[in-house]
Amino acid sequence: MADSREEVLARIRRAIGTPADVPIPREYRRTGNLTPGDPALLELLTDRLVDYKATVHESTVDSLPATVASVLADLLPDGGRVVVPEGLPFALPSDGAAVPVPDNPPLSAADLDGCDAVVTGCTAAAAETGTIVLDGSAGQGRRAITLVPDRHIVVVRADQVVQTVPELLARLDPRRPLTFISGPSATSDIELQRVEGVHGPRTLVVVLVS
Repeated sequence: MADSREEVLARIRRAIGTPADVPIPREYRRTGNLTPGDPALLELLTDRLVDYKATVHESTVDSLPATVASVLADLLPDGGRVVVPEGLPFALPSDGAAVPVPDNPPLSAADLDGCDAVVTGCTAAAAETGTIVLDGSAGQGRRAITLVPDRHIVVVRADQVVQTVPELLARLDPRRPLTFISGPSATSDIELQRVEGVHGPRTLVVVLVS
């Protein structure tokens, strides 16, 4: 695949007369002035997410399971089904209002559509843009489980929060299936009427763990 890509790009360069090695200017700001997890970054990320109509809850590592259980109890009816990806670093209470549904073996699209929510971790987040990224690794699951259920609860650790997009991209593996999230799924028509839940969850809840 890589060889084919290079061959196609080489043909394009020859056709338009572009040299093979063209220096790319990178004069944009590549780092912020705050270190990952800085309280000011967490405040900025929260502000951006709320502006995007997400809900943010603060938690600690020790209280995380209880916080997520409380969020689910507020969001779901009794017996609500919650997709749980493999590798989630904490367990959902089995005696709570929510019923954990493991994605192993992988749930069908119909089964996912019958679930009320999904709980995942993430890979990194950029405070300045309010962007959270999932890459399908342990605790995050495959892309479908975060796009089909109507509610997504995503856990973001403080040390995963950086300031700028270049810092965010530096933490990502481009070979992974990356999903970028900035608030609930939404779109607007030509008259700027906002519609939520078109391409993914209608509700996004972020649990920010300090």
